[in-house]
Amino acid sequence: MPPEIPLSAPQRPAWLTALLNRRMLICIATGFTSGLPLYLLLNLVPAWLKTEGLSLKLIGAMALIQFPYTWKFLWSPLLDRFALPVLGRRRSWMLLTQIVLLLAIAGLGQISVAALVQGSASMPLEARDWWNDLVLFAPLFALTGVIAFFSATQDIVLDAFRRELLPDVELGLGNAFHVNAYRIAGLIPGSVSLILADHLAWNSVFLITALFMLPGILATLLVAEPTRATPPRRLREAVVEPFHEFFSRHGARSALLILVFILLYKLGDSLCTALATPFYLDMGFTKTDIGWVAKNAGLWPSVIGGILGGLWMVRLGINRALWVFGLFQFLAIFGFAGLAWLGPAEPTFARLMVLALVIGVEAIGVGLGTTAYVAYMARTTHPAYTATQLALFTSLSAVPRTFVNASAGWLVAGIGWFHFFLLCAVLAVPGMLLLFKVAPWSVPANEDDR
Repeated sequence: MPPEIPLSAPQRPAWLTALLNRRMLICIATGFTSGLPLYLLLNLVPAWLKTEGLSLKLIGAMALIQFPYTWKFLWSPLLDRFALPVLGRRRSWMLLTQIVLLLAIAGLGQISVAALVQGSASMPLEARDWWNDLVLFAPLFALTGVIAFFSATQDIVLDAFRRELLPDVELGLGNAFHVNAYRIAGLIPGSVSLILADHLAWNSVFLITALFMLPGILATLLVAEPTRATPPRRLREAVVEPFHEFFSRHGARSALLILVFILLYKLGDSLCTALATPFYLDMGFTKTDIGWVAKNAGLWPSVIGGILGGLWMVRLGINRALWVFGLFQFLAIFGFAGLAWLGPAEPTFARLMVLALVIGVEAIGVGLGTTAYVAYMARTTHPAYTATQLALFTSLSAVPRTFVNASAGWLVAGIGWFHFFLLCAVLAVPGMLLLFKVAPWSVPANEDDR
C-alpha cells in the first residue's frame, strides 16, 4: 500500500490569526497608558474647574494648554534620532514620560483652585483683566501644560512603537485594540474619578488617578524593543528626510490632500465632545449620573463596536472602513443635538436612558471612526521615520481639539447648545467629502492596505 499522505492543518481565517497573538495585548497596554492623561485633561480637569467656580469661558480657553498635541512633530525627530541610556530607543522615552505624568497628575491635587477663584473675585474691578488672571492661575496652567507636553511626547513614542510592532495586515485590528483601550482609560478620569470626587477631596482624587499610570510603566519594562527600522544617523536626517520622503512618495498635491483630510476628518466630532462633561451638568445630571450612566453607557458599546470594526477592517480594508465608520460617527452628533433640544431637567429614569442611548451611539461612532482613522495614518507612514511622520499626522488631528475646541465655550454662550451641535455636524462634512480623493471606495480591500 502507498504511504498515507497526512492531511494539512486547516487554515485559520486571517481575522482569527490577527486576533490571536501577543501583539494585540501590547496594543491594549499602549492604548490605556496613552488615553489616561488626555482624558484627564478633557473630562476630569473641566469638571474639577467647574465645581470649583471657574466660568465656562475660562474652562473652554483651557483647551489651549493642549497645544503640545498640535506641535509635537517639532520635537519628534529627537525621539527618532536619540535614545536614553537604558531600555532602547522607544522604551526609554516611554518610561520617562510615564513617570513624569504620574508625578504631574498627582501634583494637580495640590493646587487649590477655589482659593485662586476667590483671589480673582476679590481683585478690584479695574485690576481684573486677562493678564492678571493669567498670572493668578499660572500654577494651574503650568502643571496642566506639563501634563499635555509629556502626554503628547508619550503619544509620539507609543505611536512609533506600535507602528514598528504591527505588520501592515494587522494595522486595523491592532489600532482597534489601541483605540478601545484608549477609551477604556477614559473611564478612569471620566467616571471613577468623578464618582470619587463626590466623596473625597480633590487631592486624593488626583493621587488615585495618577496611580493608574503604573500599569503602563510595568508594560514598558516587560515588552521587547522593536527593531523594524534603522534609526536616522544624524539629526538633520531625522528632521528633513521624513517630510521629503512623504511628499516624494505621494506627490505634492496628493500629500497636501492627505494632510487636509487628517486635519478635517474628526473636526465635527472633536468639537462636539469638547465640553461634554459641562454639557451634561448643564442638562441637570449630577457628577455621579455622569460617572455611572454617561461613561459606562459609552464604554462597552465603544469596546464592542471598536473590536468588531477592527475585525471587519481585516476584510473590508481601511479605505471602505473610513467611509462606513465615518458616516456613523457623523450621524452620532445629532444625538447630542436631540438631548440639547430637550433641555435641562431633573435626571429621571427616562432621561437617564436617553442620555445612555445618546452616549452609547456616539461612543460606537467615535470608536469606529477613530479605529479606521488611526490605521489610515499609520499605513501612510514610512517605517524608517515612524515617530516624526506619525507625530505630524497626529498633530494635525489634534488641531481641532486644541484650537477650534478652545472656542467651544464662546460658541455655546453665543448660540446655545442645540445650534452648537448642529454647527458640529456641518463641520464634519468636508472631511467626509475628501474621502473621494484620499481613500476612494473603489480600491479593493486587498490593495488599499499594502
